[in-house]
Amino acid sequence: MISDSEKQLRIIGTQINYYFICKTKLWLFSHHIQMEQESDLVSLGKLLHSKSYKDEKEYTIDNLISIDFIKKRDYLELHEVKKSNKMKKSHEYQLLYYTYYLKNKKGIKNIKGILNYPKIRKKATINLDKSKEKDLMDIIEDIGNIINNETPKPQKIKICRKCAYFEFCWV
Repeated sequence: MISDSEKQLRIIGTQINYYFICKTKLWLFSHHIQMEQESDLVSLGKLLHSKSYKDEKEYTIDNLISIDFIKKRDYLELHEVKKSNKMKKSHEYQLLYYTYYLKNKKGIKNIKGILNYPKIRKKATINLDKSKEKDLMDIIEDIGNIINNETPKPQKIKICRKCAYFEFCWV
């Protein structure tokens, strides 16, 4: 039998990211309706990562979290590469989830997260604290509720026109 904490940790980083962007996108992605493969913006992001950090290796852990690259110091430094900081909260919580997952599933305690925005030459350090860990547990539970219910009604927001799911929601 799978425990509640095991169920919680079956969420992937992309779902955490989409939770902050669009609940409909989260639901569609979670039900294997994935349209990002054709997205020029996704391709551009991958190209930016490969050009900016060509010597860095991506890590996928348990087929749930995909870390752009890791640096080993006195602590473990997780790096996530994004092309813009316009959706910073979604980026932060995606990286916080990676930290949360490694702490709770793998027993790794000394971790820092770094958001890299090479296009604008900025970095942000993200640390998991008790408050954010509690927020993440609530977010994970809410994601489960969203996934297990009917498709959320799309909400027209600024980023819809650039979204890979635009035609699905609005045409």
